Amino acid sequence: MAMSEAKTSISPSERKKLSQNDDQHHPLLPGLPDSIALLSLSLVHPSVLFSVCTSWRRLIYSSSFPPFLSLYALFSSSASATSNSIHFYRFDPISSDWHPLPPTPPDPPLRLVLRHPSFTSRNFPIQSVSASGNLILLAATTHNFLHALPRPLVFDPVTRNWTFGPPFTTPRRWCVVGVLSGVVYMASGIGSHFSMDVARSVEKWDLSKWKKYQVNSNGWEKVSGLRDGRFSRDAIDAVGWRGKLCMVNVKGHAAKEGAVYDAEKDTWQDMPEGMIIGWRGPVAAMDEDVMYVVDEANGALRKYDPNKDVWEEIFESERLRGADQIAAGGGRVCVVCGGEIFVVDVSAATPRLWAVQTPSGLEALAIHILPRMSNAD
Repeated sequence: MAMSEAKTSISPSERKKLSQNDDQHHPLLPGLPDSIALLSLSLVHPSVLFSVCTSWRRLIYSSSFPPFLSLYALFSSSASATSNSIHFYRFDPISSDWHPLPPTPPDPPLRLVLRHPSFTSRNFPIQSVSASGNLILLAATTHNFLHALPRPLVFDPVTRNWTFGPPFTTPRRWCVVGVLSGVVYMASGIGSHFSMDVARSVEKWDLSKWKKYQVNSNGWEKVSGLRDGRFSRDAIDAVGWRGKLCMVNVKGHAAKEGAVYDAEKDTWQDMPEGMIIGWRGPVAAMDEDVMYVVDEANGALRKYDPNKDVWEEIFESERLRGADQIAAGGGRVCVVCGGEIFVVDVSAATPRLWAVQTPSGLEALAIHILPRMSNAD
């Protein structure tokens, strides 16, 4: 009874403060300095630490703990066929929760057209990539059918902030975007109007150098151009793979042309025959080493064997039919399909698939695999 009376003499706010103070001074592992304990705990999977205690749960989201991978996604509102609301979220695989990203800069406001009443059969593309641990928006369309972004819009999970990158040499839409060794590439597409010079042009941006120096001299640089303008027909994801950037000019099963850029030599070459024949849906590369494709017709997941120049099937599911976009990382291939998100564990002896429930009322447009955000200090 005495203890009960003592508890009632402390207000809820005081009790919360005392609890926080206890947590702050509680050692991570009794008998060890926190610096040594951190080295030991960093070897344990975050999901295990998350389930043990509050201090360990707080630890895995701190800047001192090695970041685990999370999903970052672009969503649209599913309630209206004409809605152009774009939402940015991150998915925490440890807590299985979605969290909205901080708002984008208000000036200039982000005005992107996804759906237009004159084009009810398809969405306008919003093109994004992930590079050096950052989410980057590169190309989209405005309500008057012009390019929406004069410069990249970059989200850094470490700083938890959006920033604008250096101005494009030529702002574009319906173009090719991709990343190779942390360098962002944009190719072809359409500027304010169609131009063969733009349709053949290719430029790159070394994000790491720009973040270090923050000057325009470390902005966009032109590289060897394409031989023709046939890559301006669609919004295409180029794939960084073993020092090269691989891309095709149309999506799906349509007859297509392929090109491969050698970054070291600054030259273009034809895509191997087997690679282009099997490029029948969205493609992504795991650590820029192993390429995967999801056949949008039958839902087959395949990986590319460069020695045989063939795509070998490793998994098939009806749920992957109609795949729109994929990302690969951490032994997983993540697939956007009809607004839903599916994950295939390709590191397992027998690949397995599961669905990630999306936020209520939202449909996935694109996903990226990036380090989790740190809690604000």
